[in-house]
Amino acid sequence: MKHANVAFFVPMVGCPHRCSFCDQNSITGENGVPTPEEIDKTLKKAARELHGFAEKSEIAFFGGSFTMIPRELMISLLAPAKKWIDRKAFSGIRISTRPDAIDEEVLGVLKEYGVTSIELGAQSCSDEVLARNRRGHSFADTQKACDLIKNAGFSLGLQMMTGMPGSSKEDDVLTAAKFASLKPETMRIYPTLVLKNTLMAKWYENGAYIPQTVEEAAAECAELLDIFELYGIKVIRLGLHAEVSLEDNLVAGPYHPAFREICESLRFRKKIAPMLTRLPKGSYILSVAPADVSKCTGQHKSNIEHWQSLGYDIKIVPDKKLNSGDFEVMMAGMQ
Repeated sequence: MKHANVAFFVPMVGCPHRCSFCDQNSITGENGVPTPEEIDKTLKKAARELHGFAEKSEIAFFGGSFTMIPRELMISLLAPAKKWIDRKAFSGIRISTRPDAIDEEVLGVLKEYGVTSIELGAQSCSDEVLARNRRGHSFADTQKACDLIKNAGFSLGLQMMTGMPGSSKEDDVLTAAKFASLKPETMRIYPTLVLKNTLMAKWYENGAYIPQTVEEAAAECAELLDIFELYGIKVIRLGLHAEVSLEDNLVAGPYHPAFREICESLRFRKKIAPMLTRLPKGSYILSVAPADVSKCTGQHKSNIEHWQSLGYDIKIVPDKKLNSGDFEVMMAGMQ
């Protein structure tokens, strides 16, 4: 077992702004705030099911600006979660919020109630992009919040979006570099999707905004994964989680249920290219770690077909002696 989140969604309740892209109910599939009783009941059941894996399990409050909801409501939601933290059934509590919703006072409350990780929906380092999309905060707010969170001893996570209105690929790469320099422990990357009942949907309908294709977004996000890997920052989510409500409300944009797999496949193709293209065209055996077979093959054998178009007939075989990310190439018939 790698990691488990017992997640609760608090959509829209604390958000002071309606961002251009946002329809939290469609994203989360939730329409109401969970009650303390519902939280306690869910955690009791999860504690039984996850018994023995407490160190790999977290309680999470996602979906909105958690630290901007009414303080009494926020505490009422955290209280039953803290009860199960005190019982050592879970390792901690993770919350998501806005960069301008962090100060020393609220961090004190969060620490008192067992919160250990804070994720900021920072989205971009460009103040122009943030303003155009009605975020209501600046990059300076993000920098200040990151300092406060780390100095208070919390684990820091950042969330960014690619392909936002007003943003270019160069802007997104710069955002990734600047976010990496803030030294978060984790990142989430979300390609921008156009959802029904949003300002962005109106921009799309009148031609003011053209979203990325899946291919464009995947190529860009593959580069961003390289940046965060270089800085030793773990990307824990790439693309929105598949939800029926999300798919029902999707208007346009680079959505794919296996988006990360597509990105990882492109990264593997890029990694192998320098060695492969130095070899004469022909048939080859490509050995990779067993865990890498799928990403090396590519979504619907996309990498195999790409190499075939260049004149290379590649057979991929697993090799338990290789570490993930390593590979060996030899001419077919020589093994």
